[in-house]
Parts: sequence; C-alpha cells; structure tokens
Amino acid sequence: MDREEVLSLSFKHNFWTWSMQRNIGDVFPVKKAKGVYFWDYNGKAYLDFNSMVMCVNIGHGNQYVIDAMMAQANELLFAGPHMATEPRAKLGQLLSEIIPGNLDHFFYTLGGSDANENAIKIARAYTGRFKIMTRYLSYHGATMGAVALTGDRRRLAWEPNVMPSVVHFIDPYMYRSVFFQNRKDVSEEEFSNAYIQHLEEIIQYEGPQTIAAILIETVTGTNGIIIPPQGYLQGLRKLCDKYGILLITDEVMCGFGRTGKWFAVDHWDIKPDILTMAKGITSGYAPMGAVAMTHEIAEFFMDRVFYGGLTYNGHPLSLAAAIANIQVIQQENLIEKSAERGKLLKKLLEDMKLRHACVGDVRSIGLFAAIELVKDRNTKEMLSPFNKPLSSTMEKVKQYILDNGVFLYTHFNVLLIIPPLIITDDELTKGLGIIDQALNIADSEI
Repeated sequence: MDREEVLSLSFKHNFWTWSMQRNIGDVFPVKKAKGVYFWDYNGKAYLDFNSMVMCVNIGHGNQYVIDAMMAQANELLFAGPHMATEPRAKLGQLLSEIIPGNLDHFFYTLGGSDANENAIKIARAYTGRFKIMTRYLSYHGATMGAVALTGDRRRLAWEPNVMPSVVHFIDPYMYRSVFFQNRKDVSEEEFSNAYIQHLEEIIQYEGPQTIAAILIETVTGTNGIIIPPQGYLQGLRKLCDKYGILLITDEVMCGFGRTGKWFAVDHWDIKPDILTMAKGITSGYAPMGAVAMTHEIAEFFMDRVFYGGLTYNGHPLSLAAAIANIQVIQQENLIEKSAERGKLLKKLLEDMKLRHACVGDVRSIGLFAAIELVKDRNTKEMLSPFNKPLSSTMEKVKQYILDNGVFLYTHFNVLLIIPPLIITDDELTKGLGIIDQALNIADSEI
C-alpha cells in the first residue's frame, strides 16, 4: 500500500484512542522501524525519543527477539491458560531472578491495565479489605477498573466509576509542592516526611482496617516523570507495614532498565508486596503484562480459589518475546548503558535549563526524563495550561521538534524524553540539540 491508501483505509475503519474521531490529532503513517529510528511513507526518519509508547526498550527490529518469536510460532503458537509450556516455565524462573525481594509467582496478562486490575483483585482477596489508595498524578490504565485507580484527569470522563472505594492522595512533587511552595531550602528528607505524615493522616481518616493496598507508579510516568525524593519510598514501606497494608508498585513504564536499574524500586532498596509490569517486558514486540507477588501472597491461594483469568494468560508467543527481550537486555548490558547514558542526559538537561528562560525544571533518572516549560520561573505558570489544548507556543515547540526528525510526547507543558536504551551518546546529543533549538521559540514568546 502507498501512503494515501494506508491513511484512507485507516481513517475509514479505525476507532482511535484518546481522540475525537473527527479530529484525531497526531496520527501519521509509519512504514518501518529499526534501532532508535522509524520512517514514514515519504522516507523521512524520526529519532524515537519516546520508545514508541514508552515500551521499545531494546530498540526496534531486534533480530534475536524476532527469531525467538518465529521459532515459538513454528512450534507452539497458542496454549490454554491451564497448560504448562516451555516458555511459561522459563520466563517464571527468569523473572524471579531479576525482580527484587521474594516476588516469585507471576500472573500473566496482556498489558498494564489488566495487570493492575488483577493486582487489586489479589490484594483485596488476600487482605480481606476493600479500599485502594493511589495518587492524583498516577496513571494505571484505561480499562474501567484501571481508570478508576488512575488519579489524573483521564478518569473523570468515566465517573461515576464502576469500581468504588479508591482513595486518591497527593504526589511528592517537589517542583510544585503545595506544602513548601514558599520555601527553597527544604531537604528531600524533610519534604518526604511531610508527605508521609499527610498520607498517614488520610489513612487514619479512612480507617486503616479498610485499606487493602497503596498502589503507586514508582516513578510517575506521563504525568511528568516525578521522581520520589529521598526517604519517601522507605517511609511509604514503613507506613504499609505499620497498618498491614500491601504496597503495590506499578513498574509498567519504569521497569526493565528504563531508570538504570532492572526496576525503579531498586534505586531505593525497597521491596513491594506486588509489582506490576508490561511495556518493557517484551519491548512492545508482543502484547504482555504481568503481576508479580510474594511467596506468602501466592501461598494464600493454595487452598482458596482465585476468581480471575484470561484466555491469553501465558500466551506462548508473548512469553517467548519476553524471554528473548530479557536476554537481550542482559547480553547487551542495557541496564548499565541506561545508567551511563542517563548521566549524559542529566548533564545536557541541566545545561539546557541554564540556557533557556522557558525551562522551569528538568527531571531525569536513567533514560526517563522530562523538561517542564513555564512562562515565568518565579510564578511557575505553565507554558501550556493544565487539562487544556496545547498553547500556540507549545504547539510551535512540538512541531519544530517533529519537523526536524525527533518524535516525542508532550504532556501539557512537559516534554517527555524516553528513548530506547540502545541509544548512543551521539544520538542522544543530536536529539537534545534539536529540542534545544526548539526552546528558542518559547524563549522568544514568553
């Protein structure tokens, strides 16, 4: 098919996500992808600074993974959820070796949304409690249960939600803290302590005996790459232990090397009770998610029925992709490369902040980064307002970046930088150089 036919038929028959169907926004035809690039039908290359949808951690078109999937397809393409297969056996062992703590049992899903929904089912059954606490700037998926767990604006369109008893609380967002907005000298530890105390107050009001779990994105993703300050996750773990509440960490976006560790929780040496994953588990080569749980939680269901299941639970093709993907991460030392590239990324972002008046804040951990743009550094007024269409200035910045061959996502006033872990120093510098030029547009208009 040529470009026009692809577009015509795609518009004719597809129902698009997160869009008004008459005005679907940033849809353009993609023909092929390899490494850190993909190409449109005009042959134009785009440096992929978003790993497509924050998932292609090992880069596009890795032949090792493709060959593993082809071999699995030729041997056993599908098996039912109660069938033991070689990829099911191998992946469980592999995951148990890289996931922190004693999380050694896994429930396989098709993505992050159903991973989080099943994590909640498990937590409620295990604790005998019903309330789930999540943060306002969290995103946990688009299915009806997962969108109820989500704290951000995307849940509002579907309220009243079909899953009750979700309580939201405030994120530890240092740049935009309501507790310390007039202080610049606050330490990370003091900041964390205040937010943990506030959360404990909410727990007391809700009744700790009713709360099954606290679910967090270990590092908040699309809502701005919000990195927990020192002491926060340790405080959260202690709070959960104090009240018998399970801690669930959503590593759908920040897992599998994205932050410079296998999982983001590894940076703070805390052990969750349940960990959810997707995206980077196969680098998007096949649909897959998973729920990891402790041995104790799995033991609870030895003599109790778990009322949940999926036709494609443990799909052999997805499992084979996950195994090969993890092997690529190991063989190519992508965890170490993510950490090393992350140092360069952090330096280039800090330099960019010094050069541009429009840059209010930069945040990064490994190859997981954000540039927050403002109209005024003193007031921190967003360059593009919250929950509104992009401002004309933000549109110009975004379009300049795309026109010059870099693909990334924006979130209101935030530019997200989430490239494949295989990116080189030169490729990273090239992409950031284009972003740097685009920020001159914002500087001239604020």
